Amino acid sequence: EHTMNMQLIPSYALSAALALSPGIALGEASPQEQARAAVQAFSTALKGELMTAMQAGGPLAAIEVCHSKAPGIAEAVSLEQGMQLSRVSLKNRNPDNSANEWQAAVLMDFQDRVDSGEDAAGLSWQETAETGGGAEYRFMKAIPTGAVCLACHGKVLAPEVAAQIESLYPEDKATGFSEGDLRGAFVVTKSMGSE
Repeated sequence: EHTMNMQLIPSYALSAALALSPGIALGEASPQEQARAAVQAFSTALKGELMTAMQAGGPLAAIEVCHSKAPGIAEAVSLEQGMQLSRVSLKNRNPDNSANEWQAAVLMDFQDRVDSGEDAAGLSWQETAETGGGAEYRFMKAIPTGAVCLACHGKVLAPEVAAQIESLYPEDKATGFSEGDLRGAFVVTKSMGSE
């Protein structure tokens, strides 16, 4: 029963996010439109889960959402969209969210742009690259640090929050942020096949 509920939430969020993009049928949408819809669906579902957890149990409950539910939400959105969706950061909490070489280069560019005064919320990037398996569409959208994020990602954490993070993520690098900082990015990739 619990597993079923976790799978339904992303599906509803995905449907809601796609409804926000009228006129974009998945078969007709460009890779960028599909990627933006996937990011919106994931972001909407994850924010909803995090806000519910924060209201019900504070930061400790929110940490559990990121730890246990975020990967399933990303997987559900990926399956529904036919694209691979993830989150990466140069200062990651979960080792699975480490940036690879091309993702790190984009994150460093995003950071340079934020340092020059651009708003992280508006930053995105895309390319189609040749890989060993053919062409791959790549899209990244920056994740800005919001005020609510600071309870778990800020410069000063409550002792119980720090202890919970240390317990779940002994190699955590994802603290010390201020509101508006570049927290990381959503990554969407899609195989375009051989060309």
